[in-house]
Amino acid sequence: MAHEFVLLVNGEIKTYHNYEDIPEEFDNVIKFLPEVSPAPHTHDEHDEMSLWNERLQKLMERERARSN
Repeated sequence: MAHEFVLLVNGEIKTYHNYEDIPEEFDNVIKFLPEVSPAPHTHDEHDEMSLWNERLQKLMERERARSN
């Protein structure tokens, strides 16, 4: 399984597999599905997983800012 980020960009549904490829401006986040390795997890994997919530929150902030 690979990362899958589906966004509405200028009225068009776009799928990204790299978080870094997500454009600065978009309409809506439709799907946010980062790949997570199976348990048990190492400390480094836990650190990586904790970043995904922060990244989702940043996308949601950008989405809200655009809708204002």
